[in-house]
Amino acid sequence: MKTKLLLPFLAVMLLACQAKTESENPIVEKASQPDSTELLPKVTGIGGIFFKSNDPEKTKAWYRDNLGLAVGPNGAPFEFRNAHRPDEINYLNWDAFPDSTDYFDPSEKEFMINYRVQNIEGLVEILKENGVTIVDEITAFPFGKFVHIVVLYGYKFDLWEPIDSFLTELGGETTK
Repeated sequence: MKTKLLLPFLAVMLLACQAKTESENPIVEKASQPDSTELLPKVTGIGGIFFKSNDPEKTKAWYRDNLGLAVGPNGAPFEFRNAHRPDEINYLNWDAFPDSTDYFDPSEKEFMINYRVQNIEGLVEILKENGVTIVDEITAFPFGKFVHIVVLYGYKFDLWEPIDSFLTELGGETTK
């Protein structure tokens, strides 16, 4: 079971590593401009890992009981510290969805990764210029902004510009 879930994830990660060279990458080019790194449109980490399951509740309970995940109604939030601002708590969410979910559409894949990003508007502009399929409009919530994209081989991914302080204020159990 672990191998079935791990192999597609590793394959996507390997594909992601085959990015353009630095001289061809518009994100790297923008980074070379003075004082632009703080607003640089880019991925800053993983925000979530979501996958389909024929019995999500049983799957969540198994991970809770056997691996110690702090599982709630919306999956298992993981808490970690921001590398650049160690006093800041950041979050990643893990969740199992029913096989019948349409949340991963238009992808037919069994999993979806959520990437934490900064400057989501700038990143979406770069992605549009590069011909990436943008599934919907950027949507703002109290905990951040989201947009969905379709990448190589039909994988749908979330892009999330988080407002972690909102999640911290909510409280609740997290996996640490």
